[in-house]
Amino acid sequence: MEDSQSLLSAHTLESKVVEDFRRRLKYFFMNPCEKYRARGRKPWKLMLQIVKIVIITIQLVTFGLSNEMMVTFKDENLMAFRHLFLKGYKDHRLGSYALYTKADVYDHIYFVVNRYTGLQNLTVGNLAYGKVEGEYMPLTLCQELYRNSSINPGNETFDIDPRVDKDCISIYPMQSLENGSLATQLDFSLDFRRLLSVNIYLTLKTINLQTVRHHELPDCYDFHIMIMFNNHAHSGKIKVHVENDVRINECREWSVEGTSGKIDYLLLGFDSVVILACFTSLVLCTRSVINGIQLQFEFNTFFNAYYNKAVTWTDRMEFVNGWYILIIVSDTLSISGSALKIGIQTKFLTNYDVCSILLGTATMLVWVGVIRYLGFFKKYNILILTLRAAFPNVIRFCCCAAMIYLGYCFCGWIVLGPYHDKFRTFDRVTECLFSLINGDDMYATFLHMRDKSYMVWLFSRVYLYSFISLFIYMVLSLFIALITDTYETIKHHQQDKVPVSQLQAFIAECRDQPESGRYQTDEESASCCLSPSCCCG
Repeated sequence: MEDSQSLLSAHTLESKVVEDFRRRLKYFFMNPCEKYRARGRKPWKLMLQIVKIVIITIQLVTFGLSNEMMVTFKDENLMAFRHLFLKGYKDHRLGSYALYTKADVYDHIYFVVNRYTGLQNLTVGNLAYGKVEGEYMPLTLCQELYRNSSINPGNETFDIDPRVDKDCISIYPMQSLENGSLATQLDFSLDFRRLLSVNIYLTLKTINLQTVRHHELPDCYDFHIMIMFNNHAHSGKIKVHVENDVRINECREWSVEGTSGKIDYLLLGFDSVVILACFTSLVLCTRSVINGIQLQFEFNTFFNAYYNKAVTWTDRMEFVNGWYILIIVSDTLSISGSALKIGIQTKFLTNYDVCSILLGTATMLVWVGVIRYLGFFKKYNILILTLRAAFPNVIRFCCCAAMIYLGYCFCGWIVLGPYHDKFRTFDRVTECLFSLINGDDMYATFLHMRDKSYMVWLFSRVYLYSFISLFIYMVLSLFIALITDTYETIKHHQQDKVPVSQLQAFIAECRDQPESGRYQTDEESASCCLSPSCCCG
């Protein structure tokens, strides 16, 4: 009699442990609103994420306006340098500025030098010569040429030493030169048979004053300019282009009248609030991820003990919330970007590009994370489940399609590259083919090959028609069918309420609603006994 009562008591205790653990799992997978109804806990993480979306977006907009002014200032100065130092430069000739005679080359070099020496009387901008230890930095004129060469195209003979020599001279700002005197005064002449390039290096300084109107301290800019006369091809066409390396520095001495610095402190305080909010979110989400991993191990132990079954990897990954991982990454980027932004505002740092990438990516991830909260609604949830379920198959499909795509890219680059601008480099090929997949610029791509050799023209037709037919009519259709099939599967499971995994089937047996009051018990009560032996002990 006592044995039967002991067994009944053990069975009752075991059932209670199973139900408590099932209820604990169901609570873990509830959304914040359901958890609030179940235990009255306020959804702090949800409210914090909403606040983060607002403040991070405001932060990005304010920094984006500042970054836009900086980029616009650099681009406008580069355009000004082209007009100042390239003779007869017109905007519509961008990318096609070239010289064809020796006299033109000399004339343009003299033009650059004289423009540099008389810059202060020409420019309408706040440009000044660079200085090192109080001395003006010179304009450096260098020519790169083969060490020795004897070329006779008429006899079809040549003798060349491919090693490259570099010969440079310096010209200071106060020195002016008349046309034709450069070679005699500075002992500088060009040997066009050996010439590879003529490079002119100069440094100019300026200050971006437009930021004052937006309550920001101006930055000082060093423009390291290189004007290159490119003769590497020796084709009779010397291409000329201007390259610009910009370095942004904190101005040594500054004074802005009528400013109290109050707005600067407000911006710094706002950035500090962003860092604090992101750090709090980072801690809360990290704690939730750790709790999920711990519960995963408990569930694995529980399932082995009570059902003698191994938990599948898919079920184990259900405990690792991918949205929390996304938020952790976003918070890390936001904290790093905000700290960098504070350094830029205080003029200790000038890494605008790095800061914009960090803040932009963080804001993108924050807004993508909003999808998680849309999933609390049934009609939106099916779309999110479809994306999550289809993702592994989509990745595998894209890997297979990428092999075909790369094959076409390499083929187009090698065969059509010499004849078509859109296939000139490998990155251009990838961009062109991706545009063709989306139906962009098809006619122009076909049209540009009309005047080429017949064999290349015929190959281009076979190449383009086969690529468009394969990717638009087959690959894209299969891609859409893959997602559609996943959508229909998820929709079927939701309509029939069929559990799709052991974990979901186990949790589905718990019929307690969030408002039932059954979730008010201690969370750890179910974890104290996860094996049948402890029930009979």
